[in-house]
Amino acid sequence: MAVEIKRISEPELKQQNEYSQKVNNLLQSRYSGKPLACVVTYGCQQNIADSERIKGMLSEMGYAFCEERTQANLIIFNTCAVREHAEDRVFGNVGALKKYKLSHPDTIIALCGCMMQQEHIAKKIKQSFSFVDLVFGTHVVHRLPELLYKALTGKRRVFERPDIDGVIAEGIPVKRDEENRAWLPIMYGCNNFCSYCVVPYVRGRERSRRVDDIVREFKDLVSDGCKEITLLGQNVNSYGKDLEPKVTFAELLKMLNDLDGDFRIRFMTSHPKDCTKELLETMASCDKVATHLHLPFQSGNDRVLKAMNRQYTREKYLSLINYARELMGDNLSVTSDIIVGFPGETYEEFQDTLSLVEEIKATSLFTFIYSPRVGTPAAEMDDPIAYEEKSKWMRELLAVQERISGEQMALHKGKTFKCFVYGKGKQGDNYLAARTDGNLIIEFEGDDGLIGTFQNIKVTEPLTYVMLGELERTEK
Repeated sequence: MAVEIKRISEPELKQQNEYSQKVNNLLQSRYSGKPLACVVTYGCQQNIADSERIKGMLSEMGYAFCEERTQANLIIFNTCAVREHAEDRVFGNVGALKKYKLSHPDTIIALCGCMMQQEHIAKKIKQSFSFVDLVFGTHVVHRLPELLYKALTGKRRVFERPDIDGVIAEGIPVKRDEENRAWLPIMYGCNNFCSYCVVPYVRGRERSRRVDDIVREFKDLVSDGCKEITLLGQNVNSYGKDLEPKVTFAELLKMLNDLDGDFRIRFMTSHPKDCTKELLETMASCDKVATHLHLPFQSGNDRVLKAMNRQYTREKYLSLINYARELMGDNLSVTSDIIVGFPGETYEEFQDTLSLVEEIKATSLFTFIYSPRVGTPAAEMDDPIAYEEKSKWMRELLAVQERISGEQMALHKGKTFKCFVYGKGKQGDNYLAARTDGNLIIEFEGDDGLIGTFQNIKVTEPLTYVMLGELERTEK
C-alpha cells in the first residue's frame, strides 16, 4: 500500500533554524568558548549518515566536537536496533556515564536512532536511566535544534518519538567525517517486513528522495572533491517506486554516472527480490559505478527463506549472481549477509547455506547468529536449537568462507587495479589502504599525500581478507 510522504516544508525548516540560533545564543551566554559535543554512532551506514547530519546541526548551533565522552558538554548516542549485541553495548556505555553525570549535572546526555523508536526501549530508558535528558526517534532528527533547546532550558526530560511512517527533510546541514568519501541517502525506510527484522517498525515505510535533490547533493560532493560516493537505502532497488513520474534505481545510477567529474559510485543495500537485470546491466555499462554487488541472501534453503519472508528462492538468487558474472566477469566482486540459526532451521537446512556459499564464491560475508527482535514475527517462532549449537554452525561457516576468500584473493596476484586510496593501512606505519573497484582492500607503502586520490596498484601478495601491493609509478 502506498504511503503518503511527508516532506518537511520551508516554514518548518525555518523554525528549526530559529531554534538553532536560540541554542547558539544560549551556549554563548553559558560558556566562554565553544562547548564540546561527542556523537557516538552504532550500526549501519544509514546511522553514520544520520550522525553526520546531527553533527551538521550541532555545528550550526555553536558546538565543537571531541572523541572523549568525559570531555563533552553534550553526549549523543545514535543507536542501532538490528541485533541484541548492539543494544547491550548502548545500555552499558550509557550506564557508565551515570557517575559522570552526577559530578557534571550540566552535561546533556541524549539518545536517538532506531532503539529509541521502540516502545519497550524508551520505557526502559525512562525508568532505569533517569540521568538521560533527551530521547528522540528516527523521524524527528531534523527537529534536533528544537528538542535540544527544550532540554537545555526545561526542567523536565524530553522524550520525542512519534509513531509515524517517517518524513523526508531536505536542506539539513551535514558535517561529514571524511573529505574524500561520502554517504548519500537516496531513500529511507523499508516495506519488506522480513520476519526477523525490526527496521520497518523503527524506520518507517519506504520513501524516496526526489531526483533533483539527490543530483544537487551529488554534484556538490563532486565539486567539493569527493571521490567515492556511496548511495544508501534500506533497499536501494526499490528507489523511485513512490515517485511520480516513477524512476528506477538503475535510471538514477545512469544519471549520476553521466555527471562530469572523476569519482566512483557505490551503493547498498540491495535486496534480491527487487534486483533487476536492468540494474546489473547498468552496473556493467557505467564506467563510474563500482562492480561490487552486496546482495544479502541470508539463507540458502527455500523453506527458511520463506519463513524469513524474503520473497525469493535460492534459484532466483543464483540466477542474479550468474547473470551479473556473465556481464562483469572477473571484475565483479560479490559480498553478502547470512543469518545462522534462524528459528526452526535444522542443520540439514544450514548445509544448504554452506553449499550456496560454495557456489557464489563471495569475497567476504557478513555473518550473524540469529538475534530475536521484540515485535517481529520471528521472535514468536519456536527456536529449539541451543545457542552453543548455532555457534558451532557459525564456526563451520566461517572456516568455509575463510578458505574461499583466500582462494578469491589469490586469483588477483600480479594484477593491477585502479584504487581509491582512503586512509592509513594496518600493515605498518608507512602503509596506506586503498579500495579496488570491486571493494577489495590493498595495502601498500606510500606517502600520506596519496590519500584521497586514485592510484594504480599492483597486487604482490594476496592474503585472506586483504592484499599487499605496490604503487605503479607512471614513467615520465
